[in-house]
Amino acid sequence: MRIAHLRRADRVAGRLGLAFGLLALLVALCGAGAMTGALLLEGIQHRITDRLDPTEDDNLRLLDAGVSAQRSMRGYLITGEQSELAAFRAARARIPLLLSDIRAHDVADERAVAAQQRQVEAYLRVAERQARAAPRSAGAAALTREASLRFNAFEHANGTLTDQLTADEQRQQERADTVTRAGLAGLGALVAVAVAGAVYTSMRTTRALTRPLLSTERTLGRLAAGEHSARAEVTGPREIRAVARSVNELAEEADRLRAVEEERRQLSGMAREAGIRIRAKLDVDHVLDAACTGVGEGLDADHVFVLLAEEGGGTVPVARAWSACRGLLPAGEQPIPPVPLEVVHDHYRRGTSWCLNGPAALLSEGGPLPGGPGSFGASGLPPQARAAAKKLGLACVVVIPIGVGEQAMGALFLARTRPERPWRPVEIEIAESMAAGVGRALHTALLYEQESRLVEKLRALDQAKSDFLSTVSHELRTPLTSIVGCVELLQDEDTGPLTPTQAHMLDVVDRNAQRLRALIEDLLTLSRIESGVFITRKAPVDLRRLVVAAADAIRPSAEAASVSLRTRCPQQPLILEADGEQLDRVLMNLLSNAVKFTPDGGTVTVCADVQDGTVVLSVSDTGIGIPAAEQDKLFQRFFRASNAADAAIPGTGLGLTIVRTIVANHGGGTEVHSEEGRGTTITARLPLVGGDRSADTDTT
Repeated sequence: MRIAHLRRADRVAGRLGLAFGLLALLVALCGAGAMTGALLLEGIQHRITDRLDPTEDDNLRLLDAGVSAQRSMRGYLITGEQSELAAFRAARARIPLLLSDIRAHDVADERAVAAQQRQVEAYLRVAERQARAAPRSAGAAALTREASLRFNAFEHANGTLTDQLTADEQRQQERADTVTRAGLAGLGALVAVAVAGAVYTSMRTTRALTRPLLSTERTLGRLAAGEHSARAEVTGPREIRAVARSVNELAEEADRLRAVEEERRQLSGMAREAGIRIRAKLDVDHVLDAACTGVGEGLDADHVFVLLAEEGGGTVPVARAWSACRGLLPAGEQPIPPVPLEVVHDHYRRGTSWCLNGPAALLSEGGPLPGGPGSFGASGLPPQARAAAKKLGLACVVVIPIGVGEQAMGALFLARTRPERPWRPVEIEIAESMAAGVGRALHTALLYEQESRLVEKLRALDQAKSDFLSTVSHELRTPLTSIVGCVELLQDEDTGPLTPTQAHMLDVVDRNAQRLRALIEDLLTLSRIESGVFITRKAPVDLRRLVVAAADAIRPSAEAASVSLRTRCPQQPLILEADGEQLDRVLMNLLSNAVKFTPDGGTVTVCADVQDGTVVLSVSDTGIGIPAAEQDKLFQRFFRASNAADAAIPGTGLGLTIVRTIVANHGGGTEVHSEEGRGTTITARLPLVGGDRSADTDTT
C-alpha cells in the first residue's frame, strides 16, 4: 500500500510538477512579454523624447531664427539702424547650426530638410541683397516683396517638416499603444491558460492559483476598458505576485504619464491665455503687468519679478514686481537686488535657466550647486540677493533670461516660499516658453513706442509747416490787397488816361494778382482745415442760384479759352441747409479747374439735380482727364496729375482738397469719374432740405 501510495504521489507529483512547470513557464512568458513590452515602450519613448522632440525643438528654433532675421532686416530697412543689421547677421549665423542639429538627430526626412535649407538659403540671399540696399529706397522695397515670397516658402517648408515630425511622433505613440494592447492581451491569454491548468490539477491549486490570476485578469480588463484606477491584488505564489506588481507598475506609470501630459496641457493652455493678454496692447507697461500677473497666477508662484537691463549698466534691476498676496507692487519698489548682467547674458547665450530649489541651494554662499529638477547647475545667490530672499522667505527660485535674437533684454524671476513645491521640469519648460513670448512682446512694444515718438515728431513737423503756410499767407495778403487797390485806381484812370500798352500791362498785373489772391485764400483755407478752425455756418441756401451765379462768373474765362459752358438745373429752387460762401467756393474751384483743363473747342457742363432725397451736383468737362493710376490721389494736398504737370498747366493742387472738405462738412460725399484724354466728372452729393422733389430741368 505504501508503495502504491508513493506511486500515486509520484503521479500526482508528476502532474503537479508538469502543471507547475507549465505555470512557471507561463509566468516566465508573462514576465518576458511584460519586459519585451517595457523595452519596446522604452525604445519608442527614447525615440520620441531624445530624437523626435529635440528635432521638433530645433526646427522651431530654426523658424524663430528665420523670423528674427526677417524682423531685424525689416527694422533695418525702416530705421536704418546698424543694430538691426547686426541682429540680422546674428540670426543668420544661427541658421546653419540649427540645420546641422536637425540632421544630427537623424529622424527628419532628408528631402524635407534639404527643401527647407534651400528655401531659407534663398531667403537669406535676398536678405543679403536687402542689407546692401539703401534703407527706404525703391530697390529695398522691391527686394522686400521678393524676400516676403522667399520667407513664406521657407515657412511652408518648415511647417511641412514639423508636420512630418508630428506624424512620426503620432505613429510612435500609436505603436506604443499597439504594443501595450498586444502585451496586455497576450498576458491575459497566458493567465487564462494558467487558470485552466490550475483547475485541472486540484481545487487547492485552483484556490491558490486561479483566484489571484483571475483577479489580475479582471484588473487587466478594467485597465483595458479605461478604468485607470484599477490595480491587481498582489497575492498567491511569487511569480503571480510579480506579475501583479508588474501590471500595477505599468498602470501607475501610465497614470503618471497621463498626469504629466494633462499638467502640460493645462499649463500650455494657461500660457496661451497669458500670451494673448500680454499681446493685447502694444504698451510696455501693459506687457510687464500682464507678464507678472499671468506668469505668477498660471504657474502658482508666490513672487514674480521682471528685470530689465538698463543701457550701459552692469546689472539688471527689477522693472515690475508681483506677489500672490499683494498683486502688482508699487513702481520703484525693489524687493530683489539687481542680478549681474553678465550672468543673464551668459544664460541667455547658452539658452539655459538659473534654478535653485530648496533653501540650502538658495541661501548657499557660493560654489556649484545642484539646483534640483530643472536646474542647470548654478551657483548660490550673491550676498545682497541672499539677504533679500531670506527676508521674503523664498525657498525655490528660477531665473529665466528674456530677449529677442541675440539681444538679452532682462530676466523673469519666479519664486516660491514653499519648500515642498520645488520647480519641476515641466513648469520650467512652460516658464521658458512664456519668457520667450514676453521677450517678443516687449520687443514689439518697445519698437511701437519708438515709432509712436517718430509719428509725434512728424506731426509736430507737419504742424510747423501748417503754421508757416498760415503765417506766410497772412503776410502776403496785406501787400497784395494794396497792389490790387492800386491797379483798380489806375484802371479807373483816376491818375490820368492810359495808353493801350499800359492798359494791357495792368490787365496782366490784375489777372496775376487775382490768381495770387486765390492761391493765398486756398492756403489760408487749408491752414484753417488742418488747425480745426474751419467753421461751416449753415443757413437756407438756393443751390440753383449759386450754380447760375458761378456759371456767369466763370463764363468770361470760358469764352476766352474757347470753351462752351452749359448748366442744367431744375426750374424751382434747390434749398439746402448750407454755407453759401463755401458752396460758391466749391463751384468756382470745380468750374475753374474744368475750364483750365479743357482744350479749345471743349465743353464744360455743370448739373444740379435731385436723386433719392439728395442733391447731386456735378461738373463735367471734355478735357485731358486723369490717369487711372493717379485718381485715388486726386484729393490729396498739393497733388497734381502727371499729364497736367507735363502740359505745364498752372495750379497748386489744393482746390479739390478744399472741395472735398467743404462737402464732407455739409454731410455729403465726393466722387470722381475720369478717363485720360476724354474728360473728368466731379460729383458732390449733398442732403436736401424737405426730402426728394421731382423737378423740371432748365438747360442753358
